[in-house]
Amino acid sequence: MRSVSLVLGAGGARGYAHIGVIAEIEARGYKVVSVCGSSMGALVGGLYAANGLKAYQQWVEPLRWIDVVRLLDLSLSRGTIKGEKVFAKLRELIGNPAIESLRLPYTAVATDLTNGKEVWFQRGSLLDAIRASIAVPGVFAPVLDHGRVLVDGGVLNPLPIIPAVAAHADLIIAVDLNSHGETLPRHLFPEPLRHIGGSRVPSQSRIGLMMSSMEAMQSALTLYKIAGYTPDLVIRIPKEICGFHEFHRARETIELGRRLALYQLAAFEEARWPGEPASIDE
Repeated sequence: MRSVSLVLGAGGARGYAHIGVIAEIEARGYKVVSVCGSSMGALVGGLYAANGLKAYQQWVEPLRWIDVVRLLDLSLSRGTIKGEKVFAKLRELIGNPAIESLRLPYTAVATDLTNGKEVWFQRGSLLDAIRASIAVPGVFAPVLDHGRVLVDGGVLNPLPIIPAVAAHADLIIAVDLNSHGETLPRHLFPEPLRHIGGSRVPSQSRIGLMMSSMEAMQSALTLYKIAGYTPDLVIRIPKEICGFHEFHRARETIELGRRLALYQLAAFEEARWPGEPASIDE
C-alpha cells in the first residue's frame, strides 16, 4: 500500500470536491499518512483527520440555498459573517480535539495580516485552526490572536505543499481547486458543465467581485507554489464546476471531485507504474 501526504487547496465551496477526491484515493488503495490544507482544504482535512468527514458529508449534502443562508450569522457592526452556527455544528460532529491528538499529522495554514506571513497550525485547538484558515477577508470575521489578525490561508498560500514534505510519504498528492478544465475530457462532466474551460463573467455584486478577485489571486499563487515544489500529482478541479459561494451544491460537487480524481489518478498510475491495473470506469 502506497502512502500519501495529502495537500488540500483553497477554493470556497469547491472544497466539497476534496471529499470526493479523498474517497477515490482511499478506494484505489492508497494510505493517507498526513494532511495539510488551506481555507476549505483545512476544514475538510481537519474533519478527515478527526474521523468526522462522513458525518460532515451527511450534513452538507442535503443543504439547500435557504439552509445555507440560515447558517449565516452576520455581524452588523463589522459587516462580516461570524460563523458561530457552522462551528457549533462542527463541534457537535467532532468536538474540539487538539491537533496533536488527531489520527494523522495535520497542518492548517492561515495568514497573519499583522506581520504579513503564513501561520501554520500543527498544535492546539483544531476548530480554532480551521476558523483562522477559512476567514475570507471581508466575508468571515478575522481571528484576533495575541495581537495578530489572522485570515484565510489562501491569501498567501492557497496550496500549502511544503508542510507535506515532512511526512516522508511515498507520494505527495495536491488538490488544486483553482485550475481550468480545458485539458479534461468532456465526458467527466454532466451535460450543463461540458462547456467547462470557457470564460465566465464575474458577478458585479460587491461579494461577487470580491470572490472573483480572490479566485484570480489564488490561481496565480497556486501556479507559483507548484513551480516552487512540484508534487508527484496535482489533481486539478476546474473552478467552473462550482462558484466560490455555492455551498448548497455539496452533493454534485463531491461527486465531480470523485470523478475528476478517478480519471487523473488512473492516468497518473498508468504513466508512473505502466502495466498495473488502472480503472477509469464510472
